Amino acid sequence: MNFRISIFLFGFFLFQAPLMAQDSVKTVLAEKGDGILSLLRKQGVDPYDVYDDFVILNLENLRDSIHLYEGRTYKIPNIILDTVAVVDSIQKQSSEIKEIKGKDYTIFGEVHKTVLSKSEQLKGAVYYLVSGHGGPDPGAMAKYAGTSIAEDEYAYDITLRLAKELLSHGAEVYIIIQDPDDGIREDRILKIDHDEVALGDKKIPLNQLARLKQRVDIINDLHRKNRGRYQRLIVTHVDSRSKGQNIDVFFYHHEKSKNGKKLAESIHKTFQKKYKKYQPNRTYSGTFEDRTSLYLVKKTHPAMTFIEIGNIRNKKDQRRILEPDNRQALAKWISEGVILDFEGGEIGPIR
Repeated sequence: MNFRISIFLFGFFLFQAPLMAQDSVKTVLAEKGDGILSLLRKQGVDPYDVYDDFVILNLENLRDSIHLYEGRTYKIPNIILDTVAVVDSIQKQSSEIKEIKGKDYTIFGEVHKTVLSKSEQLKGAVYYLVSGHGGPDPGAMAKYAGTSIAEDEYAYDITLRLAKELLSHGAEVYIIIQDPDDGIREDRILKIDHDEVALGDKKIPLNQLARLKQRVDIINDLHRKNRGRYQRLIVTHVDSRSKGQNIDVFFYHHEKSKNGKKLAESIHKTFQKKYKKYQPNRTYSGTFEDRTSLYLVKKTHPAMTFIEIGNIRNKKDQRRILEPDNRQALAKWISEGVILDFEGGEIGPIR
């Protein structure tokens, strides 16, 4: 399977905020087991389009600014699902309605395959996304409710969600590690398998050095083919430390890459902003720093950031990656940092 993703942009305009008059907002009671995604989906709403609006509407009624309370009533953002109004001018608003067009990508799975264009903010940008481990190597392992969980499954799910976000803003995206049948999943416990392959349907080697070199070669070859274009690399891992160590999201970059540092810093700043807004009582302790000792940081050519998302062995951090709502939030926050980096322009030559 040689899966190269790109998106075609369509000529229509989207309102940046939904109409949310308080007297017309629908409310719904949260049942046992409901999360933000499942609650919105039950109401026939695309949860990925209105996630932030839902959080803003219900901020005072959420635990840790992201989890629902069973038995409480929540407001559902009022939006038009399948059509958007087209504004002719500031003085005259047209009632013309256009159908939102999308493009399907099977790699995201049947439920999530359709990508709708939200903007052209990343038009012209190329992103290489790598989820850690895969194939014969599951990465860090832990137990949850008596069941084994593996780093590679959760890193891959977050990477797919990030890819979909970047595509929706007009980017060209290459997913370097791929699973032919997983897609984006809404389960807490993601089943472990070993059928992941590298881009071009390449078998992933068991040997660690050979595995990393394979990824470096694929990325650097693509970097050469896309020479002269705006290119960035994002690598996603889940850390493994002692069970008692609760950590935040960390970002690494090459010590000599100004653009890699800027990318890491942009995503880091976005996380600081989100924590301040959604979790004001909790201090965000994640950092961004150079770590050239990491093989992919040292050997790949595009400006890049290497992301560590929590400690898979820590109970608090497990909630961050096991909850599908949290995985979606992580992907969306990373994508917003990516947009911030792209719109900020270049700092020095592209590494």
